[in-house]
Amino acid sequence: MSEIYTVIVGILGILAVSGLFVGVTNDAVNFLNSAIGSKAASMKIILTVASVGIIIGVVTSSGMMEVARSGMFNPGLFTFHEVMMLYLGVMFANVILLDLYNSWGLPTSTTVSLIFCLLGAAIAVSIYKISNDPEQGVSSLGHYINTSRAMGIVSAILLSVVIAFTCGTLVMYVSRMIFSFRYTALFRRYGSLWCGASLTAIVYFAVFKGLKSILADHAFIQLIDNHLPSAIAICWVVCSLLLFFIQRFKVNILRITILSGTFALALAFAGNDLVNFIGVPVAGFDAYTIAREAGDTQMLMGALNENVPANFLILLTAGILMILTLWTSKKAMHVSETELSLSAQDDAGQQQYGSSVFSRTIVRAALNVSAGIERVVPKHLRESISRRFEYEDVEHSGAPYDMIRATVNLTTSALLIAMATSLKLPLSTTYVCFMVAMGSSLADRAWGRESAVYRISGVMTVVAGWFITALGGFLIAFVVGLALIYGGTPAFIVITLLCGYMLIHSNFLKKDKESAIVKEHEDTNEDIIANLRDEVCRTMECATKIYDRTLIAVFKENRKVLRDMVKESNDLFYQSRERKYSLLPTLKKLQGGDVNTAHYYVQVVDYLNEMTKALMHITRPAFEHIDNNHEGLSKEQARDLMSINDDVESIYRHINLMLREGDFSEIETVLTMRDQLFESIAEAIKSELTRINEARSNTKASMLYLTILTETKNMVLQSRNLLKSQQYFLKHLTGPKTWIK
Repeated sequence: MSEIYTVIVGILGILAVSGLFVGVTNDAVNFLNSAIGSKAASMKIILTVASVGIIIGVVTSSGMMEVARSGMFNPGLFTFHEVMMLYLGVMFANVILLDLYNSWGLPTSTTVSLIFCLLGAAIAVSIYKISNDPEQGVSSLGHYINTSRAMGIVSAILLSVVIAFTCGTLVMYVSRMIFSFRYTALFRRYGSLWCGASLTAIVYFAVFKGLKSILADHAFIQLIDNHLPSAIAICWVVCSLLLFFIQRFKVNILRITILSGTFALALAFAGNDLVNFIGVPVAGFDAYTIAREAGDTQMLMGALNENVPANFLILLTAGILMILTLWTSKKAMHVSETELSLSAQDDAGQQQYGSSVFSRTIVRAALNVSAGIERVVPKHLRESISRRFEYEDVEHSGAPYDMIRATVNLTTSALLIAMATSLKLPLSTTYVCFMVAMGSSLADRAWGRESAVYRISGVMTVVAGWFITALGGFLIAFVVGLALIYGGTPAFIVITLLCGYMLIHSNFLKKDKESAIVKEHEDTNEDIIANLRDEVCRTMECATKIYDRTLIAVFKENRKVLRDMVKESNDLFYQSRERKYSLLPTLKKLQGGDVNTAHYYVQVVDYLNEMTKALMHITRPAFEHIDNNHEGLSKEQARDLMSINDDVESIYRHINLMLREGDFSEIETVLTMRDQLFESIAEAIKSELTRINEARSNTKASMLYLTILTETKNMVLQSRNLLKSQQYFLKHLTGPKTWIK
């Protein structure tokens, strides 16, 4: 047997580890978010509970790899070589696809990814076989491919989305009507019954979904299955009594319920979705073992139709890797942030997603329906219902949402998945968990008028991403599969190097832009202002460099530099705008109702935004002018602008120094320099108008020249306002005046 197949098996093993990493990173959102979003426990406790669930789920899993071995294609019609190329194409496509989603912060289904990557690679290899056999045509493709499985997955997407969102909305609405946001007193009386019902659903889910593989044939489980209503009722009574007695000891039973749900979801995830990560490599290793023993690389792989449990050591190793990923992956937290941002109770600040025509239409329709309902429903009933939804953070934890909603999310998700499993319906865990969370946030009135449009756009983005997962996985695997099967060893080497580079670059070399800006722990007013001052200084220094390089690039007609300056000025503007849109949450953090600090903060944020906007209005027209191959600036225009550039640089140098040192003794000097600059700008404008009147200036160049002058004036004006705000704040500050240094 050729050594190339040994190398392929080794690569499949490496990709299995990588697949575990990116898969757990993406799917961790399913079982972590309810506990994280409600702050039911510390992060260490949440991760510990999830880790225990993962390791039990892995070691109790049957490890059947039939999906990877024969679920999407008939291995008896493929040779060993073709099967290995197929599996290699699947793993390359699967890992790359999931890593892209993790980088974008979008949750998706590893099941869908695996199924459609298998389908794409299998079709590619089937086309190769059909093209080499003149007796076969396109109609023969059905003999090689199991298309019914793929159609089942597509239908599962639609089914999961609709059912989960509807159930999450209804259950949350009823729960909030019962308990409201001021649930403490009422919960002491009836909380054990409600949590008992939740815990019953979670236990049912853990048994019938998480442990079904080892308990399926057990007599006790069969007895429960035959008398399910009675068993559920008994379980509810037992759980309620147990929680009632625990509650007497001043223990928050909501935390117990949430952590139990986290454990059950992690258990089911590890026990049932493990095949999505290691199924293909294990199947590839089995094929390699069979072919090596037979000594024939052209043998048909009908033996893969047999279901063989995976090696226990492999399962245990996979479980350990999953736990390590859970504890160390920063991308997992990034994916979690997507769902939390779309379901958070507080809608203040900048939203992660933008507006769209569809989301605006939905919100307007909802407002019209709401107005129609208000005209029908009696006023006293509307007011009574509204009081149940008056938000109050009774836990004072600052969590995105409370434990009532977290319990609803876990209970509804667990119950839906368990019921679907018992009825043999192919519901996706990812889809159910996400859409239940979205439905509960809608029912909880977390989607207010200030955020509804953006959150609907976010949900539609994620849902669309699920369908793109299927299409993207299919196309990537199809192309890679064709390249491998037709290109042979050269294609194998090129694709291996390319995918290796992509994974290394994504996980080790690529740095997030957000990480460049260290977000400080803003607890005190001093910390908030110090952080703002640092940002102001950094922005001023960057603006000086961008302005200077832009003018020089215009004179030299350097298109590349101007394009870079446009990008940098845009980044600067969007960073300041993000600060502006997060104004309200920051002001809420200010302690003691410090009006002076709040007023200063509002002013500086606004001035900073306007200054960067003016800079952006200089770089963009400059680039467009040169990019459209218009005539450059005349010598007179260049001379005037260079003189103004020197003045601007001098002013900014003084401003930066004063801001850094906190010494404003030379502020009058800066104001004088500013007045002189404005006079120079006025004279330059008059000179240009004279040249235009005498037809000595190009129209396009004149427009660019006047734009630069006008926006330069605006930019310097806002910078001066920044300086005066800082001086005024320090002058009227009560207490020490050196605390912002």
